[in-house]
Parts: sequence; structure tokens; C-alpha cells
Amino acid sequence: MAQNVRNGVPGTPRVLRSMNDRAALDLLLEHGALSRSRIGALTGLSKPTASQLLARLEAAGLVLTRGMSRPGIGRPGPNAQLYALNPRAAHAAGLDVTSQRIRAAVADVTGTVVGTCEVPTGTQRPWDVTGRVTEALDGAVKEAGLLRADVKRVVIGTPGAFDPSSGRLRYASHLPGWHSPTLLEELAVALPTPVEYDNDVNLVALAEQRAGAARRHENFVLLWNGEGLGAALVMGGRLHRGFTGGAGEIGFLPVPGAPLVRRVTQVNGGGFQNLAGAQALPGLARDLGITDVPEGLYLEVASTLLRRAAQAGAGPYRTLLDTYATRLATGLASMVAVLDPELVVLAGDAITPGGEPLLERVTSELHELAAPRPELVLGEVTDDPVQRGALECALAATRDEVFDTSD
Repeated sequence: MAQNVRNGVPGTPRVLRSMNDRAALDLLLEHGALSRSRIGALTGLSKPTASQLLARLEAAGLVLTRGMSRPGIGRPGPNAQLYALNPRAAHAAGLDVTSQRIRAAVADVTGTVVGTCEVPTGTQRPWDVTGRVTEALDGAVKEAGLLRADVKRVVIGTPGAFDPSSGRLRYASHLPGWHSPTLLEELAVALPTPVEYDNDVNLVALAEQRAGAARRHENFVLLWNGEGLGAALVMGGRLHRGFTGGAGEIGFLPVPGAPLVRRVTQVNGGGFQNLAGAQALPGLARDLGITDVPEGLYLEVASTLLRRAAQAGAGPYRTLLDTYATRLATGLASMVAVLDPELVVLAGDAITPGGEPLLERVTSELHELAAPRPELVLGEVTDDPVQRGALECALAATRDEVFDTSD
């Protein structure tokens, strides 16, 4: 039930109504359609107050009626009207940017994706980043049957991070066209809605925290190995981004077993990336005597090799899994020694195909190399996790805006 006192000061009727409204909306978001009596029971509000609340939210376009409940065992009495969030009350968008493509998705206020679009990043100079972003967003908006102005917030996930002091993208020299000093201003002009930017791995961590393996955890590390190798750090329930936004750029980390790399930002990589990144797996497999290494993009090859290794018995594929686990644990050990997290989430296309066999080996190796012994788990958000995290971030801010009935 919404509290009547905030910081020891009695709330005004308007404040209390707003708090009760938000509590009811959050319940509908969590549980789906509910009856008036069920909302009253979950919030502690009286039936008259719950009725007034629902009438107020329905008039504001936030809630709509949706069918009738049916009596059942333990639920005697007549059918009751059900109330649900109005999915069209607001929409938000999330974009996932890589060196190959931009993928956009639009979701309604309940989190249901209603439109998607993918466009190539582009390879020709001058790179029209603003045009590509708006093309992807407009494609998703069109598929959703909306207008661009219907989207209340956009969150864009990219490799690297935008430095808050300069507004320029750092730690991602491989992303064509995204390093212009005027890019953020150009996107702000092109898009008629608030736009936020975050590191792609940070957004994966948000997705795992809200809907995946890190639920109910406030201190964890997410190790991501996909097109690049990086990490997200969540401390006290909040992402730690660092002074320049570069916290978690562990691909640059010097590690034993790899040559010392200098001028790391110019070469866009470092020791840990060279040791355990997806690019290292094909060469490692050949060095271990594996002759059937497939051809293709390195990330697809790495995923195939890990899948085979996870299913293999004794032999070079099993040695590949053991060696790769040691390499991953080598970099993780430095992070764990400094941060001492309660949980480590392993995710990305160059990790998850290894499944439980890889997880077990990384856990065993990490416990040999580091004094702290956090729990290690595989990521659970495997369907477009960067985009899902961007949507979660955009939706959280959108809900705070549209669910505020204090005015």
C-alpha cells in the first residue's frame, strides 16, 4: 500500500493519489489484467478508493477494461470486470548498433515489441549515420503502425561509450561514422524525442538485471564476448560507467599469456581481447590440431567451434574448451579481485554456445585464480539482448513520465 508519509511529512491528497495510481499501474504491468477487488487487495485500498482510482486512470487513457473474470475454486461470486494497461498509452524505441548493421525495435508501454527494422551500418564515405538511424527507426515505427512522433523516448546502444565531457564516442574505432564531434547534435535535430546513448554491454546487463539471470542481484559483473569482449559493472543496483564512460572496456586489459599491447585505442584491442576474444578461437582451434575449422565470419566460426566443443568427449575439441575457459578466467580473475561481486553473468555469442560445460570450466578455473568466489551463471536474455536492454531503459523512463498523474 502506498505510504501516507514521505520523509516524515504527511502527503497531500494529490501526492497520495499519484502514489496509489503508480502502485496500481505497476501491478497491472507485473500481473496483467486484474479486477478491482484484486487491485484493492494487492494495494490495501478500499473498494471505493480502488474504483475511483481505476476510473481516474481509465479517463486518462492509461487503463482500459478487458473482459470479465470467471469464478473458480476459492473465487466464489459473480464475474468481475478486468482492467489492464492500455498498451497504446505510450511507445518507446531501442536501437542496437554494430559495425555491420543497425537494428531498431519499438515497444508499447507493456514492453511488447510491435515493430522492428534492420538496416546496414554503411561502408561508404561520408557515412550518413543520422540517415541510417532515422531509416531504422522509421522502419520499425511504420511496421508498428505509428508515427515517429508517437515514440516518446529512444535509447541507442553502441560499442564503446560516449564521453560525457566531449560527447564523442570512445573505445570503438571500428564503428564507421560514429566519431563525429557533431553527431549527437545532428541526431537531436533529426529525432523529435529524447534520445539516450549507452554502451551495448551495459544494456545487456540491464536486460539481465530486469528480466534474466541477474534478477534480485545488486552487485554483479556481466562478461560479454561477441563482436568484441567487454564487461558491465553493476554496484549497489546501479551501472558503474566510469569517468569517461569506459568502465568495463576490459578488451584492453593486459593479461598473462598475451603480448603487451601499446596504443590500445589506436589498435582497438588489447591483451584480453587478443587472448580470449571471438577472433582468437579459430587460430586456437588450429593450433590444437582441429582440422575442420569452418570458414566464415569469425563470430559465427567461434560459435560453431564452442558448440562442437561442448558436445565433444576427449580429444582436441575438449582441449579447446579447457584452454578457452582458462583464457576467459584469466581476465575475469583481475575483475573479481578488484570488485568482489556476488555474481558473474557470462553472455554473448562467443560464450553461450559453450553452455554448461564451458560454464563449469570457467568457474573451476576462476576459483583457482582469484580469492573471491562469486557464483557464475550463463545469461538468460539471448534474443537480441542489446536491443532488449535498450528497450528496457527507454520504457523505464517512458513509464515514469506517462504514469505520473500528479499534475
